[in-house]
Amino acid sequence: MAARLEVTEQPGPEDEFTAHRALLFSIAYEILGSVADAEDVLQDSYLRWRSVDPTSVENARAYLAQIVTRQALGVLRSAVRRREQYVGPWLPEPLVTDAAGDAPDGIDHVLTGEAVTTAMLLVLETLTPTQRAVFVLREVFAFDYPEIAAAVGKSEAAVRQLNQRARNSVRARRHTAVAAPAEARPIAERFLTAAATGDVQGLMDLLAPDVVFLGDGGGIVNAVRRPVIGPDKVARLLLGLLDKGARMGELDIRIGTYNGMHSVAVLIDGVLDQVTSIEVRGGAVTAVYCVRNPEKLTAVKI
Repeated sequence: MAARLEVTEQPGPEDEFTAHRALLFSIAYEILGSVADAEDVLQDSYLRWRSVDPTSVENARAYLAQIVTRQALGVLRSAVRRREQYVGPWLPEPLVTDAAGDAPDGIDHVLTGEAVTTAMLLVLETLTPTQRAVFVLREVFAFDYPEIAAAVGKSEAAVRQLNQRARNSVRARRHTAVAAPAEARPIAERFLTAAATGDVQGLMDLLAPDVVFLGDGGGIVNAVRRPVIGPDKVARLLLGLLDKGARMGELDIRIGTYNGMHSVAVLIDGVLDQVTSIEVRGGAVTAVYCVRNPEKLTAVKI
């Protein structure tokens, strides 16, 4: 009896890309801090991937990460110049996550923990583009140094040095770790209750001495253009903003988790007006991030 040969089909370019898409989006988002730019990078990267001879690729994951990293670096270098002229504080685009840090029915990604927080993304903004890419690939996604070297076009020795400098810079700027969503939720809920009821003292009791409020309107809509620091100033600002919002139209407030933090998405007359995230460290609210720039809200899932 003749033996039957089984033919195993090799995954095509589209299948390979789809299999790694969540990782690729996550790399692009960590490098860029922008959902829209990350999606554009993935589209361009897919077209480049389609032109590659699959028989020449030994490791599709590493090769795809290389394509995405190079595309993201090109976008980031242009974005750096734009962000230097940005009106008011720049904040990353809100990325929806569930309580565990995973994507629900929105954009598929693999980002979890402190890596996805606004605090970490703002720290990454202080790195050079190449340092940021190296740090993201090594410290967030644990790529090998030879893979990272190929992705950024540097020697392995240079990549090790870049990563060490980036780690030192991040360590110097990162203090107490941001609380995980489950740990932060009770404090964030008390914070929201105090704000909703106009309880100034209740708010102040929850705010860290160096709490900061950052608002991002991008010069398109009204937002605080300078950081507001201190419990009294932040508490009164929040209550004033809530009162102003209530006079602008019918409010619809939805609770969610964005960038690994307890957050509220505020709709006015059915239109998303802002996503405000509450950062908790050491049992106190240490930062409030309010994104109002409409260009950063188009991809937000609510």
